[in-house]
Amino acid sequence: MHFPKEDQTILDLFDQGGNSVDQAFNLLVKTYGPILYTQIRRITRNHEQTNDVLQDVLIKVYQNLSTFKRNSSLYTWMYRITYNETINFLEKENRRTGVDLDPPMLEILAGNQALDTLDSEKIWSLLQSAIQSLPEKQALVFQLRYFEEMPYSKISAKLSTSEGALKANFHHAKQKIQDFILNTLNQ
Repeated sequence: MHFPKEDQTILDLFDQGGNSVDQAFNLLVKTYGPILYTQIRRITRNHEQTNDVLQDVLIKVYQNLSTFKRNSSLYTWMYRITYNETINFLEKENRRTGVDLDPPMLEILAGNQALDTLDSEKIWSLLQSAIQSLPEKQALVFQLRYFEEMPYSKISAKLSTSEGALKANFHHAKQKIQDFILNTLNQ
């Protein structure tokens, strides 16, 4: 697989071993730390929790970089780790405190009776379930394009995928999310 330049540099340094592993990790944090922070913050909506989760994610990435199969970009691999760690953290935090966390707000579209009867927490939960049902690549492209409003050119560089393939992934993701939501609401 052809990796973005940053990924290749990180992997080359990691493969060298010794002090180069620390250099690889520092470059990984510098390159991907801010975008992982944004991804986590969007879900937690809390700075302190975001920092806690990001630290856990970076530790997990560091400990498991040797198991990275290199059949995707580093970001794709870290995206999945980040998402899973964030959800696990929030579930543990919710169990520990017994307090419901504020759900992210979504606009309820007028005219759909099934949606009009749902509160924002249920809509957000439904959307997250729909995204989780997607294949990993489609979920990642949807996240980057829809939530982060990243242009296809930047997503293409980050994931080493053509813009045409990304547009197709995004289109299929939107359709699957729509189908998932409609099927769930019509049950």
